[in-house]
Amino acid sequence: MSRQAIFEASVRYFLEPIGPLLDDDSVTEIMVNGFDVVYIERRGRLEPTGYRFPTDDALLSAVHNIAQWVGRDISQQRPVLDARLPNGSRVHAVIPPAARTGTYLTIRKFAQQALTLDDFVGFGSLSEQAKEFLEICVRLRKNILIGGGTGTGKTSLLGAISRAIPEEERIVVIEDTSELRLIQDHCLYLEAQRPDAAGRGELSVRQLFVNSLRMRPDRVIVGEVRSGEALDLIQSMISGHAGSLSTIHANTALDALIRLETLSLMSDVEIPIYVARAQVASAINLIVQIARFSEDGSRKITRITEARGLDGQNQYKTADLFISRMRGRDSQGQLVAELEATGERPSFASEPYQQGLDSSIRLTEPFWSK
Repeated sequence: MSRQAIFEASVRYFLEPIGPLLDDDSVTEIMVNGFDVVYIERRGRLEPTGYRFPTDDALLSAVHNIAQWVGRDISQQRPVLDARLPNGSRVHAVIPPAARTGTYLTIRKFAQQALTLDDFVGFGSLSEQAKEFLEICVRLRKNILIGGGTGTGKTSLLGAISRAIPEEERIVVIEDTSELRLIQDHCLYLEAQRPDAAGRGELSVRQLFVNSLRMRPDRVIVGEVRSGEALDLIQSMISGHAGSLSTIHANTALDALIRLETLSLMSDVEIPIYVARAQVASAINLIVQIARFSEDGSRKITRITEARGLDGQNQYKTADLFISRMRGRDSQGQLVAELEATGERPSFASEPYQQGLDSSIRLTEPFWSK
């Protein structure tokens, strides 16, 4: 019996109290708020369940079992665990004293089938015209930042957009916890590593990013920018590694740019604020904003915005190219929205024809100029 098979059987045994939820494909997230309180997310909505662990010790044993198999430590001195289950699902656990009312366990389930942009169109989250526009922008090697709140589907959208990257390119994917699965064959996946109990062996996203640039990538995809690696990312974007993709926690396009600027200042390289702002303005081409609507649990792309550098007051300039407009509800009570073009042309409107992408233009002709 392989080590992986033993891991699967062991985890399955300890998580048996929530086994049906792990097997239910309609459940996207399992939230254990203590041994006797379990919530789930299904179709974008949170629901309480009747599932529970027998005791807090049973739940804590499940967490320690997962930690043991992934080679990470969780204790009162290190009360937080990030890990993955054998099927790829992401696990986050917090134990006392950091967790005040018991052990908390959150499992974001691993989607068996990665979403495509066609799926987003089918969900009503994206229009066919916007889909074609994003695919052309990827082919044009535009640097794209996906912004949104927690649980909005940023990573899923990142994976869907990445499908437009040409098959012949070499892609390096860097994540804190591995989630992305690209369809291209020539992909290298790097995952950050936590230090062991003695503080050894740590590999941060930033360290991985710096090393990835020595691996001759055509594209670098960073699952999420959340710290000082932002500076390395934006500097690579403006120095020969165009076409990068990443996500960031932000509620608007302007917030995304400001947050990226702030994160770049968290680097151990001291740079003036105006330099950080100038580099962000030069690096980012597009911000794709995605949101989850609590009314029906749906996730929709709300804006596609071009970043257009800085104005005379050293403030970010942006232009909305697509805006989502609500049209009411359908017969099932689901929100209906249309992602419509604003009529604004991107500043790079002539590039598709210059780069021979004429055959890719079917629905987006009004955006481009010869």
